[in-house]
Amino acid sequence: MRGLDPLDEESWGTVFRDVILLALIGFVAMVIMLLPHVRPVKTETDEHRSPGNIIVEMQWPNDLPVDVDLWVKAPREVPVGYWNQGGNTFNLLRDDLGIEGDATNRNYEVSYSRGIPPGEYVVNVHMYGPLSRGEKVPVSIVVSVKKPLEDTRQLLATTVNLERHGQEETAYRFRLTSEGDLVEDSVSTLRRPLITGGPR
Repeated sequence: MRGLDPLDEESWGTVFRDVILLALIGFVAMVIMLLPHVRPVKTETDEHRSPGNIIVEMQWPNDLPVDVDLWVKAPREVPVGYWNQGGNTFNLLRDDLGIEGDATNRNYEVSYSRGIPPGEYVVNVHMYGPLSRGEKVPVSIVVSVKKPLEDTRQLLATTVNLERHGQEETAYRFRLTSEGDLVEDSVSTLRRPLITGGPR
């Protein structure tokens, strides 16, 4: 019985290596061509998560050096505002004093919630700083909801005019479901004071 020619063995080894190398190059080329078409599944991570589920924003004209305060109340909780800046649900991000001690010229306050407890929410604005006689401060209030894996959606927007020191007005009273949906016919401006005292 005749053995294999050493030259034949070497030829087959070269062909085998060439085929493997070409297959590897082809695989790498396919992966490179597919990469631009691959999109990761949208997931909510700590890095990209919205800072809150319910966002209540308040803004008044930047050229008015007056102190307006935002107050919010979640269902079955105490109000959150300048002297109580954190509760179980809401946190006041910043107590803006107008132009006093402000790094920017924007008059703006915002409260964020953790979770969306079902029930009635109250949003009030309070004229803390003094006003000149006859001066009016238009205060814009926007309420938005951020559900998990969804974009932020604006629910309510209004403007309240403040005219005197100490004036507190209810911008909104409304009810939300646990999924963050607005309960039909639950929105009102029926006055409900939230400031019950406390340190400034």
